[in-house]
Amino acid sequence: MSTIYFITHPEVIVDPALPVPEWHLSDNGVARMTRFAASDAMRGVKFIWSSAETKAIEAAEILGRRHELDISAIQALHENDRSATGFLPPAEFEQVADAFFAQPHESVRGWERAIDAQTRVRGVFEGIASNDLPGDIAIVAHGAVGTLLLCHLSALPISRTYDQPFQGHYWAWSKATQTVLHGWREIAPRQG
Repeated sequence: MSTIYFITHPEVIVDPALPVPEWHLSDNGVARMTRFAASDAMRGVKFIWSSAETKAIEAAEILGRRHELDISAIQALHENDRSATGFLPPAEFEQVADAFFAQPHESVRGWERAIDAQTRVRGVFEGIASNDLPGDIAIVAHGAVGTLLLCHLSALPISRTYDQPFQGHYWAWSKATQTVLHGWREIAPRQG
């Protein structure tokens, strides 16, 4: 039976002039994803699904090129909808993200509710996991929805306690045992 890897895009170029879903990977993000694509962990990947956001597609394409695989983009794998606020300076973003996880049944400043984002990403994951496909599967998406899904699959309450420490992490789930094999791990060490 296969393993499903949920992978978050690594570092991006923060550009307040662009909508967040259109941000690109930074040079460091590309380098880390390239190292991860060549790692033993990704050796068995035969199928790749991705969020349709630019940064996730770019990360998925790096993995796809390495393993000569096509990418299937799924709109519903997008990050929690934060379009109500758009770009927020880092300190303010962290405060709102804390509230997003702490109040999962409420819309914080117009953001998608955490419980709704969890239900959305869970539905996509269950659809992918139900396919009888040979080999490992990679899902390339985003940290918040990855954390919400990890909480669900681990029977944990929604909490930022379980969030990735920074961009560019992955966790693994076994189709055979229907269990999380491990929580967040770095895709590759950060440089500089």
